[in-house]
Amino acid sequence: MTKYIVQGGTPLFGEVEISGAKNAAVAIIPAALLVDGVCRIENIPQISDVTLCLKILENLGANIRSINRHTVEIDCRHIHSTRTNYDLARRIRASYYLIGALLGRFGQAEVAMPGGCNFGGVRPIDQHVKGFTTLGAKVTVEGGFIRAATETGRLKGANVYLDVVSVGATMNIMMAAVMAEGITVIESAAKEPHIVDLANFLNSMGANIRGAGTDTIKIHGVERLTGGSYAIIPDQIEAGTYMAAVAATGVWVEFSLLNMPTSASVAPKTTLYSTAASTSAVQLPRMSSFLAPALSLLP
Repeated sequence: MTKYIVQGGTPLFGEVEISGAKNAAVAIIPAALLVDGVCRIENIPQISDVTLCLKILENLGANIRSINRHTVEIDCRHIHSTRTNYDLARRIRASYYLIGALLGRFGQAEVAMPGGCNFGGVRPIDQHVKGFTTLGAKVTVEGGFIRAATETGRLKGANVYLDVVSVGATMNIMMAAVMAEGITVIESAAKEPHIVDLANFLNSMGANIRGAGTDTIKIHGVERLTGGSYAIIPDQIEAGTYMAAVAATGVWVEFSLLNMPTSASVAPKTTLYSTAASTSAVQLPRMSSFLAPALSLLP
């Protein structure tokens, strides 16, 4: 069993670069399938799920060109299959985003049931399926694959009400609806920063999405998405973790590429400075003691 041994008692000091948001990256990369052109995606985190996502796209016919460690160009103009590689898709939980992307552009998708880590067990995708069927797709599960297809080759806009607030379902339905005929409204939508980031990515490619970050998202379907460049937001969880460490130990840490609105919930007591290089820094006095929080944990 892997364990971490931390030798404490030393104040933190220096600079740290915040990685791109993992939860945004694993949705934005599949969303490149919607684009009939070349996407340049920057600030990509160096994690295994991202590598697998890129391999899956390449297996479908996408041309992937690595510019540097954090930037890739994805060309999905010559996709030759809407069926993902079983072994690759099973290895990540975010593989279900491929359903919305493929279904939205090609009117059909065959994606292996999501896999990945076992933390919290298998996540249900009933709200994803509800959204796809409401937009006119027929969805079945057979032979370890989720199959979704439309009779006409194009989804039709509709009102989708989520019975449970779901980040994954919100993002998946949003991708599927981008090129649907008419207007789609997602009610009881999730509001996380990576949902806003996905919407911004799609809008930068020519989509028409309004309301991301609120509980109601309206999507006007468009005929085609074209290429462009986009930078993924920094990871607010990683930034918040460093902020907590600084708060506990002091004295000064500068966070590069920190998008403050996504980290505002963990930074109300910090002193923040904007610099000419578009970075931010957090300076905290070392605290002698902390009040014990009242926590209620689910079994």
